[in-house]
Amino acid sequence: MVLVWGPQAVKKICDKCNHPATVHEVEIVKGQKIEKHLCDDHAREEGIAVGADYKPINELLTNFVKMHSGSAPAHDLVCDNCGMGFSEFRENSLLGCPQCYIAFEAPLSPLLERAQDNGTHHIGKVPQRCGIGERRQEQLLRMRNRLAEAVKSEDFELAARLRDDISQFEGVVE
Repeated sequence: MVLVWGPQAVKKICDKCNHPATVHEVEIVKGQKIEKHLCDDHAREEGIAVGADYKPINELLTNFVKMHSGSAPAHDLVCDNCGMGFSEFRENSLLGCPQCYIAFEAPLSPLLERAQDNGTHHIGKVPQRCGIGERRQEQLLRMRNRLAEAVKSEDFELAARLRDDISQFEGVVE
């Protein structure tokens, strides 16, 4: 059985009344193709869910952000630059300015990591014609991760060496 409704549906009249059909059902029974064209009311009578029963994708995403947006005190956070509160972000799924990323870093980080497959830094792409490809980008990412770990563990000598190595490594191609 195939159901089609909305703008992609074929313009027809309901099989049971003269209203425009919004639900089109195609069913194959014993090799026979059976088509039904129904308005919303008659589709509901037959137990077929119509488009209005489904939530739009932006509403689903907003609800997802609300459910997975972290700890309770986050609702008290406010961006110093634009004045937007984290609760407002949770409602609209839109940030007010670039500084919001800094103001809401703690509750946003898990959301961004989950959305980007645990990626926390944009490393971009390198054109193939440069001849360095993805292996160089992966090596640079590993170096940056080691630097972050060194800073986190307060091994500043190693962090300084890694910082210099990264600068030198980036300067080779640029």
